[in-house]
Amino acid sequence: MILPYAAAENAPAVATPQLDALLAWLAEVRRDGAEYDFPIPPHERAVAEVFGLDARVPAWAAVDAPVDAAAPMPDAPHAWLTPCHLHAGADQVRLDDPAQLQLTLADAQGLCAILAPWWAEDGLTLQVLTPLLWRVSGAPLAGLRTASLDRVLLRDASLWLPQTQPFQRLHSEAQMLLYNHPFNDAREAQGLPPVNGFWLHGAGVLTQAPTPASTPAQCAAPRHITFVDSLRQTALRQDWAAWQQAWQQAEAGPIAALLAHVRTGGQATLTLCGEAQAIHFKRARSALLQRFQGLFNKKSFNHLRNQL
Repeated sequence: MILPYAAAENAPAVATPQLDALLAWLAEVRRDGAEYDFPIPPHERAVAEVFGLDARVPAWAAVDAPVDAAAPMPDAPHAWLTPCHLHAGADQVRLDDPAQLQLTLADAQGLCAILAPWWAEDGLTLQVLTPLLWRVSGAPLAGLRTASLDRVLLRDASLWLPQTQPFQRLHSEAQMLLYNHPFNDAREAQGLPPVNGFWLHGAGVLTQAPTPASTPAQCAAPRHITFVDSLRQTALRQDWAAWQQAWQQAEAGPIAALLAHVRTGGQATLTLCGEAQAIHFKRARSALLQRFQGLFNKKSFNHLRNQL
C-alpha cells in the first residue's frame, strides 16, 4: 500500500487509530529522501520502483508507447504533455489546475492541430491520448529532465520549466501563438480560461522492454498495489477538509483491510509519503517480537508525519 501525501505542509493533524495499529506489526525498511524541490515527488518514486522504472527519472510516457515490431526494444524518448493555464503574478508563474480548462477531446485535437506544425520543425510529434494527456515523441527529448505535474500544480512553475532548447523556445512560441488566437477567443466567449502553455512530464527512455509487471494497466490492479489516490487529489488542491475526509475513508477501508490481513498472518508492505520523503515498511519477521518491542517503542503516525 502506498499513501501519497499522508502529510503535507499546512495539512492538519488527523486521527489514525487503524494506521497506528498497523504500524505496530510492521518494521521500517528504509527511507527515500530528497529535497522539497526535487522534480519527482516521493509517491511517484515509490510507484516507479514497483514497476521497475528509474525512480529518479521515471519514463512514464515510454512505458505504453507504440513499439516497432522490427525493433522490440524501445529506444525512442517520449514525454507526456498536459495543456495548461499559467498565471503570471508579480513574483511567480503559477500552474493552475488543468482540469479547470474543461477541455474536450475535440478541443484537444484542435489545439494539437495548431501546435503540431511548430513542433514538427524540431522533429517532435504530438499525439492526443486524452484531453489533458498527450504524448510527445522525438530525439530532442533525449536527456530532458522534467518535473512531475504533481510537483508543480498550483505552485510556482518557473522553478521547473525546461531551460533547454528547443523546449524553452517552443514554450515561448506557444504563448505567442495562442495569445488572441481564435481558439482562445472562443473559449473566452464561453467563460473558460485560455490555454497559454503546456507542461512536459514523464520524459525518458526505457532501458528495457516493459514487462507484464510494469504496464499501466497493472498499476491500477488492486492485487498488485493499493494507491490511495483520494489523499493525493485533495492534497494537491489544498482542500484540507476533503483531505481529512479522505483519511477517514482510508482508515475505514484499505488501511483497516490491510490491518486485518496482517493480523491473520498475511504479508504486506506500506509506504508513507510526504512532500519530500517516503518511509517504507514491511511486516516484521517475527510479528510477536515486533509487537513486544512495540510495547516499549510505540510508533504512531503523528510522530512519523513530521519526518515526511
